[in-house]
Amino acid sequence: MLYNWYQHISFAYPWVLPLLLVVPCIIFWYVRSHRKQTASLTITTTFFLQYTQNWKTRLRHLPIALRCIALVLLIIALARPQQHFTENQTSGEGIDIVLCFDISGSMTEQDFTPNRLEAAKDVAANFVQNRPGDRIGVVIFSSQSFTLCPITPDHKTVLAQINNIVNGYLPEDGTAIGSGLATSVDRLRNSTAKSKVIILLTDGVDHGGLIPPDIAKKLAITYGIKVYCIGIGSEVEMDVPVNSALGTVMEKRKMSFDENLLKQISAETGGQYFQASNKAALKNIYASINQLEKSKIEITTYDRYTDEYLPLLLSGLAVVILELVIRLTILRKFP
Repeated sequence: MLYNWYQHISFAYPWVLPLLLVVPCIIFWYVRSHRKQTASLTITTTFFLQYTQNWKTRLRHLPIALRCIALVLLIIALARPQQHFTENQTSGEGIDIVLCFDISGSMTEQDFTPNRLEAAKDVAANFVQNRPGDRIGVVIFSSQSFTLCPITPDHKTVLAQINNIVNGYLPEDGTAIGSGLATSVDRLRNSTAKSKVIILLTDGVDHGGLIPPDIAKKLAITYGIKVYCIGIGSEVEMDVPVNSALGTVMEKRKMSFDENLLKQISAETGGQYFQASNKAALKNIYASINQLEKSKIEITTYDRYTDEYLPLLLSGLAVVILELVIRLTILRKFP
């Protein structure tokens, strides 16, 4: 709790804080002087000394402890701690974007680090963070398609939904590119943004689904939506489970995707096709799309400060009063 408070605190007069070094000096001086004042006596037994201790002697160090605590609180209060708030106001023309993810079983292959799906999520999250002012949505598909997050300016929600994507989220496996694209188009068809974009990422060949890719492509063209297609996968042969007479066996296969289909969808909708063979290439692709689809926005930053010194000041004064009361009453010394 104290760490979280400190994370959002700055000091108006930070040059006051070195005065805190006075506190350990006071403690050192007190310990040293107390040792000098303690008499030394050689005796044959210490049994009777246990009865000489009382509650006053046990509290004899309390005033100096309270004084040090008060000094720390007052010095920090003098440094004038302030809570810092940053507010961003955006204006201009943003872009409506839908991130369309293939989450079929092949996306768990580990030719990317740690696997294809996790690499795609990580790069897409970084892309979202670099698109202030844009509205972004998330669609996932395997043999079916599903809107995980409608288009929204709330990027925290978008990032949370991207982080929640896992293989098996949808009940049946498959690669219904047409259904995924059609659902993405449906998210954008009522958009009033001047630029509407779908980034479709897949590592397989279209099969399954209720809507053919050609129909989904025509829908995108009708609503003026550009589609950037990313074919993800390497040339490395992967172990794939195959059903045989002996049961399920692992067979070496090269994982492929329908490059011609993805190129056609991108070209006819005004987008571009990219192929990613590793995570670094995938990062470069999203960076390229980020440059191609520029948002015309202005961000105005407002810094606001709230003083937080008063509780520390009052606490320090209260500790000073408490120390004086204890010293002049309970621990008062009589000549």
